Amino acid sequence: MLAKVLDRYKDMYYFEVMFGVVVAYVFLQTFAIPGSLFLSILLGFLYKFPIALFLICFCSALGATLCYTLSNLVGRRLIRHFWPKKTSEWSRHVEEYRDSLFNYMLFLRMTPILPNWFINLASPVIGVPLHIFALGTFCGVAPPSVIAIQAGKTLQKMSSSSEAFSWTSMGVLTLCACASLLPGLLKNKFKKKKKKAA
Repeated sequence: MLAKVLDRYKDMYYFEVMFGVVVAYVFLQTFAIPGSLFLSILLGFLYKFPIALFLICFCSALGATLCYTLSNLVGRRLIRHFWPKKTSEWSRHVEEYRDSLFNYMLFLRMTPILPNWFINLASPVIGVPLHIFALGTFCGVAPPSVIAIQAGKTLQKMSSSSEAFSWTSMGVLTLCACASLLPGLLKNKFKKKKKKAA
């Protein structure tokens, strides 16, 4: 019932609804407030797959970039104060893998190893460049978003958000995340071989 009303409202006010969801999504991402998963599911229900996927990727990248900027301006001292050892350790890793940062950003966005809010806040502090961060976020959130969009397509049948995730979906997501690491691992392996040969 609610789904039909929502769908009818979207048909009457297509761009207004889209704008409202986009603003809410970017706001949640910017201030690291939980809830964007449910907006992703809602976008999957309201819009066709390509539109929903683009909106989710765009909102995630824009909101995460704004969060990155806030962290860079305001949070840098706080993060270094509370996690001095970790930030220096991660900064060394960023320097070590600078050639493969895009692939690692993809990996982090596709997997739940670190929460997205933490990645958004820590990235400017440890030296991840903004262009790699933004592009990695835009591309990296696409595979998990497919699952949320799929859930949105079956919104009327769902009784909770946990039903949206199946073992098959999680398996595909894990494979995508592992595949995103391959270029970086291979590049590092070839670098080590070159150093040994030299």
